[in-house]
Amino acid sequence: MGWNSWNKFACDIDERLIRETADAMVKTGLKDAGYQYVNIDDCWHGQRDANGNIHPDPKRFPSGIKALADYVHGKGLKLGIYSDAGDTTCGGRPGSRGYEYQDARTYASWGIDYVKYDWCNTPLLNAEAAYTTMRDAIAKAGRPMVFSICEWGMSKPWEWAGKVGHLWRTTPDIYNCFDCQFSPGLSTGLGVLRILDKHADANLRKFAGPGRWNDMDMLEVGNGMSEDQDRAHMSIWAMMASPLILGNDLRTMSESTRRILTNPGVIAVNQDKLGVQALRVLADGPLEVYAKPLDGGQWALMFLNRSNQPADIHHDWKKQVLIDDLNQRSVDFKENVYQWSDLWSKKTGDTSRKLEAKLAPHSVLMLRLTGPAKP
Repeated sequence: MGWNSWNKFACDIDERLIRETADAMVKTGLKDAGYQYVNIDDCWHGQRDANGNIHPDPKRFPSGIKALADYVHGKGLKLGIYSDAGDTTCGGRPGSRGYEYQDARTYASWGIDYVKYDWCNTPLLNAEAAYTTMRDAIAKAGRPMVFSICEWGMSKPWEWAGKVGHLWRTTPDIYNCFDCQFSPGLSTGLGVLRILDKHADANLRKFAGPGRWNDMDMLEVGNGMSEDQDRAHMSIWAMMASPLILGNDLRTMSESTRRILTNPGVIAVNQDKLGVQALRVLADGPLEVYAKPLDGGQWALMFLNRSNQPADIHHDWKKQVLIDDLNQRSVDFKENVYQWSDLWSKKTGDTSRKLEAKLAPHSVLMLRLTGPAKP
């Protein structure tokens, strides 16, 4: 859980922004809600010196990254940084190809806690080999750092990245829309539902678990979608056990955005220690239902309205048996009555009665089910 500069600011970053973001993470209650990483994305780089050591841009980061890390650490937070497996980053700054061990030692000396490693400008490189090299470099650097693999799912990283990094991107970049695809030039941006579909339609969930996560990319909550869409976006990422890396301006976000990002029940589903990614258990036109087994015999259920029109929910619990063969979890509501709580509205009920609700367009109903007994 944390924040990254790219979605909102792209290359328009400097040390003042990072300091103010760290301040805002504490002031707004995000830190208390569990967010801890403040991650600098592309364009922080200056040049390499005669010995090959990378330095930050002296105009953007005149105090240096070490001083910035000290400031962020002083807030009880952690600092992340960005590089690329190629000769240059996506923004044209110096990449780490050929400098992996040197860069990792530099990051360790600065006090870096998280490394996002991109995949631009990597012709003829093998992804698994390139990321393994940087993994080994980080391991030798003498400081624990989260290793975020940003390879966009091109070489099916879920099949190999569990032994290389802590999280790996599964799709092209997110685009700030709910259901669209944006393709400028050679790049592609996917809206929230398009990214969800890549996970729901593929057999990715078996690769995820504690310490190894399918990364659906950074959140766009607070960047211009509707409040219903933002709640759905947050809920989907929580259900799918994707890292929650914020991408908005924490300094100026609205109170409604803050409430969405700090919802304790939704965050608890995301951070559940089982680390299980949800599965789609029902698709009825624009209405979909996702189920996520939780620790202690509990479940999370999400009803998603994909449509631009309202949708009615008439859910007879006794007609459905929840089964997760992968994790050997199931519940038959004919035999067991579960209490449920709505994580957004705070309403409560139980599965002895049919669930009746109306969903606004592009919205969700997210429930936590508490069972009569632990399995």
